[in-house]
Amino acid sequence: METEHEIHVGDARDTSLPDDSIDLVVTSPPYPMIEMWDDLFADANPEIEAALSAGDGDAAFEFMHDELDAVWAELVRVLKPGGIAVINVGDATRKVDGTFQSFPNHAHVLRDLRERGLKSLPDILWRKPSNRLTKFMGSGMLPPNAYAALEHEYLLVFRNGDTRAFEPGVDHRYESSYFWEERNEWFSDLWTDVRGEEQLLDHGDLRERSAAFPFELPYRLISMFSVYGDTVLDPFWGTGTTSLAAMVAGRNSVGYELESDFVELFAERAETAPELSRNVVSRRLDDHRAFVSDHGGDLKYDATYYGFPVKTAQERDIRLYAVNDVERDGTGFFVTHEPYSE
Repeated sequence: METEHEIHVGDARDTSLPDDSIDLVVTSPPYPMIEMWDDLFADANPEIEAALSAGDGDAAFEFMHDELDAVWAELVRVLKPGGIAVINVGDATRKVDGTFQSFPNHAHVLRDLRERGLKSLPDILWRKPSNRLTKFMGSGMLPPNAYAALEHEYLLVFRNGDTRAFEPGVDHRYESSYFWEERNEWFSDLWTDVRGEEQLLDHGDLRERSAAFPFELPYRLISMFSVYGDTVLDPFWGTGTTSLAAMVAGRNSVGYELESDFVELFAERAETAPELSRNVVSRRLDDHRAFVSDHGGDLKYDATYYGFPVKTAQERDIRLYAVNDVERDGTGFFVTHEPYSE
């Protein structure tokens, strides 16, 4: 199996991608009203800086989402009928003009993409608790002016029209199946087992421009909502975690990123894909074997490519691939994969 991974240094509001060319979008945009992103939004629209300076948080909030909406327009254009888009976004808390409030980014993105014609599906709440002693803010022990710590983000899930159609018996779809127990865990609407990503970049000021999500997040979403050979788009590419997850998952990917420095950084991450893929696949197989050990009597089907049983007939042809080699071609990457064997 071979996959290609394109990285474009440019603005995702105006891509060069053909209509209906993307099977899945997995992305996390800059969050409006989070201070680390103020300059980015203000560069796109000077009215944002003016609104913040004037203490008009509501106006700044709307202007920022207008900038994101231009990307959503492009996302809808390139997403295939039946394609899925998953947007990881968090709300913001901030004091503007002396008044503290919450800015509901997830609600705005949900409304904007629905208005552009995508169908909203049940979302997933990603809980990423903080251990900081200062996480509780407000008036401390005294009611009523304290407020809850914000320890969750949203994975908003959308579909472009009706469900995607496949010809009966398409091999790559059945090879792309996940285990029954993975389905039960992954398709829960509350994720508590995915930890936030530590921001450990040591490349100049890149740390100040990065808010990477953990590898497990896009890898799981790609495994849930696409099949081998599909193309995954991340219009807010950042450090390239979505592309790395697509490599490991055996999907193609396309990323758009304003900062060329991140592309050079990703070249180092791409070199880890062979080892990372083997670790990921080995863990998934080991986890299933542990499941078999506990539930072996309830498993009635034999896996075609592995020496263990599975719960359902749809899992029989599951086949996991490892990255064999990664070659750089300009700003893109060409990856070969091979069936994983132990």
